[in-house]
Amino acid sequence: MNIEKIEKADSKIADAIKNEISRQRNSLELIAAENFVSEAVLETAASVLTNKYSEGYPFKRYYGGNQFIDICEDLAIKRAKKLFTADHANVQPHSGSSANMAAYFALTDWLKKGKKILGMNLSDGGHLTHGSPINFSGKLFNIISYGVDKETKMLDYDAIRKIALKEKPTIILSGASAYPRKIDFKEFGEITKDIGAFHMADIAHIAGLIVADEHPNPVPYADVVTTTTHKTLRGPRGAIILCKKQHTSDIDKAVFPGIQGGPLEHIIAAKAVCFKEAMKPDFIEYQKQIIKNAKALAEELMSNGLTLVTGGTDNHLMLVDVSKIELTGKEAETLLDEINITVNKNMIPFDKGKPYNPSGIRIGTPALTTRGMRESEMKIIGKMISDILKNPKNENIKKRIKNQVEELCKEFPIYKNL
Repeated sequence: MNIEKIEKADSKIADAIKNEISRQRNSLELIAAENFVSEAVLETAASVLTNKYSEGYPFKRYYGGNQFIDICEDLAIKRAKKLFTADHANVQPHSGSSANMAAYFALTDWLKKGKKILGMNLSDGGHLTHGSPINFSGKLFNIISYGVDKETKMLDYDAIRKIALKEKPTIILSGASAYPRKIDFKEFGEITKDIGAFHMADIAHIAGLIVADEHPNPVPYADVVTTTTHKTLRGPRGAIILCKKQHTSDIDKAVFPGIQGGPLEHIIAAKAVCFKEAMKPDFIEYQKQIIKNAKALAEELMSNGLTLVTGGTDNHLMLVDVSKIELTGKEAETLLDEINITVNKNMIPFDKGKPYNPSGIRIGTPALTTRGMRESEMKIIGKMISDILKNPKNENIKKRIKNQVEELCKEFPIYKNL
């Protein structure tokens, strides 16, 4: 990155970028939805491909001069299909939210009145686009929600089946944004078959784990699968939609011209690079390490007296119920920010708090695993998190831990060439 050129054009933006580089270098990134892309992905996303308009799809464009753009997007499509063993891939969605919107529209005949969607409740681990009343999904569709068992805090498939049989939704949505256990996509597929519904899976958080066979793949059991590309998949910010052959036309039309115009071809090319990286053996080992790290971190947090929703994790994330130590999620997030550990406040199942000030925090290991950290570092970090949350007013502990964070960041650097 040539900061000098940015400084000449806009010094304020250049300063913000430099400060963000410093923040990423000197903080422990534990937000489960974030990661660090490779320098190859970073360079591709900042390439001259951003200059080109390319409405349409490869080899069927509404603008001329797209012969090289077509190569990039076609590669992204073929690689996405291969990674997930899918019949078709649309790589144009700008975000996970727009991918979900396009998928809903494709499967519900464009907002035909009365269409029901059965999705996971936001406070139990779902996403805004799974039917939250403040989101387009909750405003445009008749949303029915399922949640987790009150005792185990895990999905109860018998209960979900009962809701589905009673409500007869058009779409049953599987997948979550804050659920620390494996999801049985095959069971969701059986439920949808029983009522003649469509099965849509949102794998935004676990896509990388699925590629490495560390989590079940929903593609064989779902009509449509959506995912972001910037979480465990370790690509640029964006999304893709995978689907069975019979839904190809409906999905493509829903994305363009349905809800989007010109695709972001510099980001699509960066997705293609990310997909190629995900085909390498070291990517598989990386995903395995994400889970090893998550389990080690979860065990350390629990051994230091913190309460985890479901009592642990099967994937890359965990939810900590900080109300048990008389903190709110917002307070815990702020405390950790002060010592350069970045997490996000998060609702937990049956939360008595509000979304902006909930009872939990969500913690994930993808970004730290990208930096090269392993189980031994997770134990150190787990102890640091526990110490600061249980001693929120102890300035000596804060100072000590902040120094420890600084040393860990120096030991595991990122982006040496920036």
